[in-house]
Amino acid sequence: MEPDPKLGRLFINHWTDWFFIIVLIGLEIVCQVVTPFQRYVGATNFVTQSIKYPYKRNTVPFQAVPVIALVIPLVFISIHFCVRRNVRDLHHAILGLLTTVALTAVITDAIKDGIGRPRPHFYARCFGSTLANATYDATGNVVCILSPSLMKESYKSFPSGHTSWSFAGLGYLAMYLAGKLGVFDRQGHSWKLFPVVLPILGATFVGITRVDDYWHHWTDVCAGAAIGLLSAYFCYRQHFPSLFDDPSNVPYPHMPRRKGVAESVLPTQMEERPYDERLNLERGSSQIPMIPPQARV
Repeated sequence: MEPDPKLGRLFINHWTDWFFIIVLIGLEIVCQVVTPFQRYVGATNFVTQSIKYPYKRNTVPFQAVPVIALVIPLVFISIHFCVRRNVRDLHHAILGLLTTVALTAVITDAIKDGIGRPRPHFYARCFGSTLANATYDATGNVVCILSPSLMKESYKSFPSGHTSWSFAGLGYLAMYLAGKLGVFDRQGHSWKLFPVVLPILGATFVGITRVDDYWHHWTDVCAGAAIGLLSAYFCYRQHFPSLFDDPSNVPYPHMPRRKGVAESVLPTQMEERPYDERLNLERGSSQIPMIPPQARV
């Protein structure tokens, strides 16, 4: 079995992955600065109740979202490291988690800025309350009493950022726990499902509060959950095997390719090949046979 590498060596081997996270953070900052598309909102949009709900405070505040998506999974990852002392697992788990959340944030906010869907409480936010009289300009578009900078968030309904972040971080945690517990190891222990389902229930609760608080439509929440879960799955599978594999709890080893070694041959496969064939592959030639030392005259 290959010895556990140093954390610094893992950072060097995965420097492109860490740089990718930095790029995603930069893109997320740009998405936050950009003004979202100001969708036309006229009198016909207020015929139904869809954007005339009262303005309420958040049950789950914005400041709690990073705690849910990052801090909680990091606590469980750290506990596993304290028990197993596996540096590779620690590195891969943190790298996958950060990539998941950063990728989810960029996708979510880019869509928010591009679509500019009004929130369910748009009317109350725009005119002060649901009972206030609406005012329009010459084109029939609303004229809000708040400044454009304060109305910026009211055009960011689709998809739900709270939900996408929660399903990204807690969905990743659910997969991480499922892999470590061997949920699909065909041993018939149903109790393993309980700690895996709990994070998903927590993310679902966050999504429900977004609808109950009139900050999002139900379609916003469903889209956010899909973005978060898909990002979590693809990022998790970059570093860990399928939950149906045996074993499912061992992270992928990163083997830097050595110069002159055939790309399709892994180091473990090299050791299983005959001596003469290994020499040919190590020297970059598979056509000219090499004579083993014991066969030389």
